[in-house]
This record gives sequence, C-alpha cells and structure tokens, in this order.
Amino acid sequence: MMDWTDRHCRYFHRQLTRRARLYTEMVTTGALLHGDVPRHLDFDPAEHPVALQLGGCEPDELAHCARLGERWGYDEINLNCGCPSQRVQRGAFGACLMAEPLLVADCVKAMREAVSIPVTVKHRIGIDRSEDYGFVREFVGRVHEAGCEVFIVHARNAWLKGLSPKDNREVPPLRYQVVDRLAADFPRAQFVLNGGIASLAQATEPLRRLAGVMVGRAAYHDPYMLAAVDRELFGAEAPAPSRAQVVGAMSAYLEKTGAGVAPRAVLRHLLGLFHGEHGARNWRRLLSDPQFIERHGANALNAAARAFTTRHADWSGRPVASAASS
Repeated sequence: MMDWTDRHCRYFHRQLTRRARLYTEMVTTGALLHGDVPRHLDFDPAEHPVALQLGGCEPDELAHCARLGERWGYDEINLNCGCPSQRVQRGAFGACLMAEPLLVADCVKAMREAVSIPVTVKHRIGIDRSEDYGFVREFVGRVHEAGCEVFIVHARNAWLKGLSPKDNREVPPLRYQVVDRLAADFPRAQFVLNGGIASLAQATEPLRRLAGVMVGRAAYHDPYMLAAVDRELFGAEAPAPSRAQVVGAMSAYLEKTGAGVAPRAVLRHLLGLFHGEHGARNWRRLLSDPQFIERHGANALNAAARAFTTRHADWSGRPVASAASS
C-alpha cells in the first residue's frame, strides 16, 4: 500500500470505522534515520488504533525506528516481511527476509526490547514456487520464539523473480489452508488472514477460526465497505456513518489542514466513496479535475458534493435524475 495509506487516507478511513485497526504504508528505516521524521510519522489522534509498518533488516536500526514510532504515539509496530518489489529486494528486506528467519527473530527481539507496544510481523506463506509448509512453519516458529505473538499472513507465495508487485498479488495461488495450519500448530499466537478478501461477507467465515482479517486494496477502491465494519464485525449498535457525514468530516479536515496540504493530496483518497453507485464516474471526474480543484481549493469536496447530488443521487445512492451511471 505504498503511497496509498498515508495519513490523509487513514483519517478518511477512520470516519468510516471506529474499530478497525489502520496500518501505515511501509516506512523504511532509512527514511526515518536519514529523512524527515515528522513527515513520515505525524498523524492525527483520530486515527487510533493505528500501527506503524516498518521496512528494514538491521536489528539496531529497526529498534531505533520502533522507539520513534512509540514516541510518536503508534499503537503497534509491524515489520514487513512480505513486500516482493525489486526495490525492496535490493534493500534486502520485505519478502526476501522470509529466507532468514533467525535474522527476523533478532529484529523482532530488538524491537520488543526497545518498546512496550506490540511488535507484529506481516509475511507471505513462501518464496517463489516452493509450497513446502515446513519453510513457513520454520519462519513463524523462530519469530514466535523471539516474542512475536501476532502474524499477519498474506496467504500467497512471493515470487521474487519474474512478477511485478501487482502480479504478485494475483498470480501466486491463495492457500488459506496454510494459515489455518499455522494457527493449529501455534495455538499461543494470533493469525490475521490477508489476501483476496474483497468484501465483509468474505471476511466473516475466516473470523470464526482466526484472530482477524486484513483488507487492503478492496477497501481503498470501495472505501464505503468500511462503514459496515463496526456493526457487522464488532457488534456496534450505532448506525453506519452516511456518505454525507463522511464528506462533512473530510471537508472540515481539508479546512483544518489549510495551506500546508494540497487539496489533491486528500481528495485522491475519496475517489471511490461512491463506488458502485449511480454517478460514481462523475464523482471521480470532479475530484480528479485540476481546474475544479484549483477553483474551489479547500472547499472542493463540498462543491463536488453539491454538484454530484444535484445531478445524480441523494446520499443513499437513489437516483434523482437520469444520467450516465458508473
């Protein structure tokens, strides 16, 4: 989710669900050791609970960055051992770390000694074409011995050669049964299923046997699916927020961020708010139009909402005028 789940995206998603845990995009240790720390770590208190995902392979550097994360107020530190991109591989972290379980164990141990908040690991179920269960079991076992209690498992192998990151999310087959087997073999650990979950209906069945599910791109492209999370998955009694309420909250957020943030940096995350609804294409067009954004500035979201509801639908998605649908 690099360049996707930034602080503006997370603030938006928090308007839709109060209970789901949000994760940052992966932040490399190098970015924190040598870059602008506040730019990478600042977030709004409304985002809680929120986890900082780190990318790196040096125990001392990860420990230092974990301390920064705790100091900034994050609720969890997550180590990425699942990203298959070539850039990440060149840095010797991400999915290629699965071949070095002892190193990952040292990294987890160093981070756990540095902070008092939970340290978790996100990983794949294998590397390249091998489907040897012993490989992932050895990895989880070593890391669990180092004190990791929560594993977020993308239930696909990472093919490190010959596939793009996009293909790596689609081509290697999903094998949910591997995650179930890990949960049975390590009953004192918690396992969160990731990969291929495209709706809350799909999330319900794994939750009967696992600690949680993680949804990534499906929630980004169709963010309003998150509006039902608190009620359907956490048993909350409060009604789901309406799209109008979400637009109101995000309009206030745009005004609060002021001149320091370009409106486009916020608006781009709301393109999918009307996914599947009548007129969704025109909503995306308005929020993607540079001239429209420049003309309205921080008020662009309210202006888009007025134009959208006049032409297409009320906030329940019921059409009030005939127009080309999405």
